[in-house]
Amino acid sequence: MPLNAHPPTLDADSFNQKLAAAKAGSLVDFAFWGGLVPTNLDHLEELAELGVIGFKAFMSNSGIEDFASVDDQVLREGMKRSAALGKIVAVHAESDVLTRELSEQCLRSGKTSVRDYLDSRPIEAELDAIKRALATAGETGCALHIVHVSCGAGIALIAKARKAGVDVTCETCPHYLVLTEEDVLHLGAVAKCAPPLRPKAAQDALWQSLRSAQVTTVGSDHSPSPPGMKLDANFFKVWGGISGAQHTLPLLLTEGHVNRQVALPLISRLVSSNVAKRFKLPAAKGRIAVGADADLVLTDLGQTCTVERQELFYRHPQSPYLGRALKAKVIRTLLRGQTIFKDGKIKTKPLGNLVKPVDSEN
Repeated sequence: MPLNAHPPTLDADSFNQKLAAAKAGSLVDFAFWGGLVPTNLDHLEELAELGVIGFKAFMSNSGIEDFASVDDQVLREGMKRSAALGKIVAVHAESDVLTRELSEQCLRSGKTSVRDYLDSRPIEAELDAIKRALATAGETGCALHIVHVSCGAGIALIAKARKAGVDVTCETCPHYLVLTEEDVLHLGAVAKCAPPLRPKAAQDALWQSLRSAQVTTVGSDHSPSPPGMKLDANFFKVWGGISGAQHTLPLLLTEGHVNRQVALPLISRLVSSNVAKRFKLPAAKGRIAVGADADLVLTDLGQTCTVERQELFYRHPQSPYLGRALKAKVIRTLLRGQTIFKDGKIKTKPLGNLVKPVDSEN
C-alpha cells in the first residue's frame, strides 16, 4: 500500500497493488488479510469479493500512520459487516486507552528505557482488550481470531468464551514461547514487540495452554524493519517488530518437542492444518493426502545448528535468535511438489500464488 497524505481506503486498488508485489517476490503461496480501519468499512465487501481471508484490526495504536486503530464502535460495526460476509475478524488486542495513558505518563516523566516501555504495556491492557473483543464477537455472531496472544491468562479468557459458544480462536508466536522480558532487557531493540515479551511465569502458563490445545495456531508475526528504525535512545520510538519467519518451525521443534516433549502432531497442526481449517483454505492446503498440494518441509531433528547472521534470508539480517542453538534444521522445502529450498539455498524463482478461502473461490 503506497504511503500518502490521506487516510488509506484499504480497497480493491490496495489489494491489487499488494497482489502484484507478492506474486513478483513470494517463494510460497500466500493469503491476504483485509484491513479493518475506521475509514474503510464501506470497502469490506469488495475486499471479500477479491478473496481476503478476513479482516485485521488494531485495538491499540499500530505504530503505522496508514493503519489506524479501531474503537469499540468501529469494531462492532466491522464485526457486523464481516459476519454478514461470512468473514473472520482478527484483532491485535491491547487497550488503547490504557497503553496510551501509561506511555504518556512515562514520556512526561522522561522515562524512555526498555523497562519503562514494558511497564507501559502490561498484561492487564491485553486482557482488557481480549475481553472487549470477545464480548463484541458474541454480540455480533462474528468469527474472531485473536493474534499474538502473549500470556496464558489471555488464552484462558479465550478458552472460556469458546466454551460459552463464542466462535473464537487464537494465535501465539515463537518469541513469546522462547523469549521473556529478561531477553528484551538484555537484547534491546531487536526483541521489541507489542504486546511485549512477558515474565517467565506468563510464558510457562502459555506453554501449558499450548500443550492442552487451547492455542489454535502459531505464527511468526514477522515484522522486519531497516536497522535505522531500531536505533533510538527513546525505546518508545524504536520500531516494534521481530523478524522471525525463518526460524518459527525450528524454534517450535527445539523448545516445544525436544525440550518440552510437545508431540509432533500437535506442532504440525499449529502451523499447518489448524491454519487451513480456521481460515477456510482449499482442501489442497494444510494436509498430506492424495490430491493435496505437496507443500512439505523436511527437517532433521538430529542436527544441532546455531542461528548465524550470514544465514538469514531477510533483507535486513537482524534477529533476536542470533547465536541460539537449535536442535532442528530445515533441510528441504517443497511448494506444490517443487523444491524451493535445499541445504541452505533457495532453488527457484518466486512461484507463490494467491490462495483464496473456499467461500471466495471462482
